[in-house]
Amino acid sequence: MIKENFKIIGAIFSVLFLFETNAQTATNTGSDIVNSNTITTAVPFLRINPDARAGALGYASIGTHADANGIFANAAKMAFIEYRDPKTGEISTAGNNFGVALTFIPWLRGIANDVYMADLVGYYNLRNKKNPEIQQSISASLRFFSLGNIVFTNDIGTETGQGNPQELAFDVNYARKLSKNVGIGLGLRYIYSNLGAATVSTNVKPGNAVAADLSMFYTTPIEIKKGLEGMDFNFGAAITNIGSKMTYTQDGVEANKDFLPANLGLGFGLEMDIDKYNEINVYFDVNKLLVPTPDTIDVDGIAGPDYKTKSQIAGLFTSFGDAPGGFKEEMAEFNIGGGIEYVYNNLFMARLGYFYEAPSKGSRRFLSAGAGIKYSVFTLNAAYIIPTSKPPGPLDNTMYFSLLFDFNSGIKKAATPPAAN
Repeated sequence: MIKENFKIIGAIFSVLFLFETNAQTATNTGSDIVNSNTITTAVPFLRINPDARAGALGYASIGTHADANGIFANAAKMAFIEYRDPKTGEISTAGNNFGVALTFIPWLRGIANDVYMADLVGYYNLRNKKNPEIQQSISASLRFFSLGNIVFTNDIGTETGQGNPQELAFDVNYARKLSKNVGIGLGLRYIYSNLGAATVSTNVKPGNAVAADLSMFYTTPIEIKKGLEGMDFNFGAAITNIGSKMTYTQDGVEANKDFLPANLGLGFGLEMDIDKYNEINVYFDVNKLLVPTPDTIDVDGIAGPDYKTKSQIAGLFTSFGDAPGGFKEEMAEFNIGGGIEYVYNNLFMARLGYFYEAPSKGSRRFLSAGAGIKYSVFTLNAAYIIPTSKPPGPLDNTMYFSLLFDFNSGIKKAATPPAAN
């Protein structure tokens, strides 16, 4: 029975991991063979940024200017959210701004029709009355991931039941501007993963974990020559998903516990106001998992992979120098994404991006495109993943849809003048 349970969990992890990689045991690149040593973690859905704007920019989102969905890449940005008066287009420095965002992603449409991710975000920003430039922000988000209907079988192929594995993450975040240019953020997250939804074994249980995020955001205007109205440079850094390991079994064996997808991300942005109506923004992100690289060499003589016996914190620090292939493999563990955004009169946005991951570490490579429309307090963003990798990846042809609503308590309606006698 235990063997069956591990087969079930292993099969589900294999399905789940498709959402994150296009890895294979060996990938043909011309006449060369690239050996795959992909880093695996629990709950890889946490590596998916559900923001449609980020999806259109090649997942670049750590150094972008803030909106409600900024919570997913860099919570420190939340204290920099600006509210524009829908009538005048001017940035308001009065009152407290707040808003919500909704995103829906029909996932893996090429191989399934009942897999999706959905999220809900809410934020509230408080201004310092003595210094309106200083803000602090409280925000929260709920991510829900449904893997659709899965048929469970034992090791001889007999069906043992059907279930709908589901995962969710709920987090709360606090962000504060330390000055006009610098802000920091702190987030706490609860993670629930029920992959063995149909098994009746007493050894299989839902996974639970807690994690924390630390982030910072810096923005500053740049002096420019004539020809541009203004230019800003942004820099962001975020360490996310630092927390406990996750297990799906009752036995407590360390080798059965998996790391959370702890990640270090750096983001850069250059935002250029061409004139009163036209703006061009360029963004670039670099990310690396702070998780031990798998190594098949058994050093300690204890059953199970050696790298899994490390603590989450030890894994975080050793992840920069533990790749079996040395420096070259360590560099392959960095993935990059970037994009360009055109904004017209703060009403229409067009975006194009590209994401690259080394063939030996997952081989996710794709172009992305998207657009946004803003009307009054409402914004609609959409993104589309354009296939570029060979063989095709499971992310190909994925679409994102995000709705954002931003409000301000300082905008008051004009008083109705008294009727003339």
